[in-house]
Formats: sequence, C-alpha cells, structure tokens
Amino acid sequence: MPADAFLDDALRQFRKSRALAEAALAQVDEAQFFTALGPDENSLALLVKHVAGNQASRWTDFLTTDGEKPGRRRDAEFEREPGDTRAALMARWERGWGLLFAALLPLQEADLARVVTIRGEPHTVLQAITRQQNHYAWHAGQIVFLARHLRGARWTSLSIPRGESARFEVGKDGRPYATGG
Repeated sequence: MPADAFLDDALRQFRKSRALAEAALAQVDEAQFFTALGPDENSLALLVKHVAGNQASRWTDFLTTDGEKPGRRRDAEFEREPGDTRAALMARWERGWGLLFAALLPLQEADLARVVTIRGEPHTVLQAITRQQNHYAWHAGQIVFLARHLRGARWTSLSIPRGESARFEVGKDGRPYATGG
C-alpha cells in the first residue's frame, strides 16, 4: 500500500508542477515568453525547452536505458535556435510530460526498488522519481517567478492573493477555496 500511495502522490505532484507552470505561461505574451532578464539568464522559452529535453531523456525507455541519452544536446536547451517558436517548444513540453506519464503510470510496487541509471549513477526507481520531482518543481517555480515578474501588475495570482488569506479555507484536496467572507 505505501508504494501505491507514493506512486499516486508522485503523479499528483508532477501534475501540480505542470499545472502551475502552465498557468503561469498562459499569462505571458509571445514577447514575454522569449524575454530573458539578462544575457546569462533563461527565458521562459528556454526553461520550457530544458524541461522538455530533460523529460525526453529521462523518461524514454526509463527502466532499461540510462536517463541521460547519448543524443541529448543539453547545452542547446539553453540557446534559442531556429525553429524554436512558442508553439514548437510547447509541443515539446507536451511530449515530455506525455513520456513521463507513460513511464510512470504502469509502474508497480516492485518497480520502486529496481535500479536505473542517470548519467551512469545508479538510483532506485523511487530515488529517480523523487529526483525528477524536485527538478521539475524547481523549474516550475522559476517559470512562475519569471512570468510574474514579466506580467507585473497584470499578474493574476495562482494561489491565495496577497492580503486575502482570511477569505480562503483549504479543502480536503489541499487546494484553497473562497469562503465568501
């Protein structure tokens, strides 16, 4: 049972990170999507590209091949290249999440103790999942922070807005809902 609970929660947490990032991305326009705050900083586009590249590498043949695929061009994930349109990058993002869920959904309790490698380093499946949860949550936070900065006063809060905590309660699902008060 605890293994099933872990897998269910892992899927839930991945979905939350994805939804949070996508809600932030939905608030920015085309120019903001490609805006970097400085010459050595990532735009939203590059964060999307990197997460998608990481997912394609990690989750393709997850149980049978190293999570760092030989054909991955990680450094290129942090450079805008011809063809890197918002639509193309979001299609890669969608594909990456699809690979993640396709790899995780069939896992069973016994799979959690199996060993997989990432860059030649052994991890149990449980460790590999946790590693990726942290990685994607980190980047989802970056996406939200950057999108919020770029939107400025036009930002719509993705959680309880500042100064409005008293109007919200938390439901059994852990999500806030308005109480009307």
